[in-house]
Amino acid sequence: MEELFSEFPILIAQNGPLLGQRWGIKTEIHIGRDPDCEIVVPDRQVSRVHARLTVNNNGVLLEDLRSKNGTFLNGALLESPTILEEGDIVQIALVQSFFFLSSDATMPLDRELLPDPQTVKNTAKIYLDFRSRRVWLGDQEILPPLSVPQFMLLHMLNEQKGKVVSRSDLIAMIWGDEKAVGVSEQALDALVRRLRDRLSSFDPTHEYLVTVRGHGIRLDNEPKQSN
Repeated sequence: MEELFSEFPILIAQNGPLLGQRWGIKTEIHIGRDPDCEIVVPDRQVSRVHARLTVNNNGVLLEDLRSKNGTFLNGALLESPTILEEGDIVQIALVQSFFFLSSDATMPLDRELLPDPQTVKNTAKIYLDFRSRRVWLGDQEILPPLSVPQFMLLHMLNEQKGKVVSRSDLIAMIWGDEKAVGVSEQALDALVRRLRDRLSSFDPTHEYLVTVRGHGIRLDNEPKQSN
């Protein structure tokens, strides 16, 4: 059973040897190869004490502790201590990635609130739960979980109920208005391609992400027809 960290920010392991594990950040957490670290990543590319997360008055501070192979934040090398934001991706030497969530968005669903597989199958091909960041395609949950940018892209398109969303709006919504200025359309294309690949691995018979040239992208998530 997963522990419920309702009062603290959460760090959830994505790709890497710790996939699926989660930690509540109460005061301070060290990440590294050393067994004394609160989060141990068993890989030689990871320094013994690689990075540190500290709770302060401004939020959760991420620091690289002079690691050999670096700490990355949202794909960029971390050069100075930085306060984490909701949905940030932290990578340790490109071996293990985590995503950061604040406590109000990370409460695991009660068993009663999980979608009924038959209901999901009959109402929509893709079902998303925003609070838990979980996605089902038909009655099958997509595992490993989507990355935060992939989930945000799918969520934004799903909210539009099949309407076309412009590329510029998607970039602004996923990366934020301030960061969007430096985001190229190639970055969005790469994100769309990775999400298409993930969905196709579960259902290769249907194209869910439809590119409308000159306009943007829409999600084809029409209900399945009953026999």
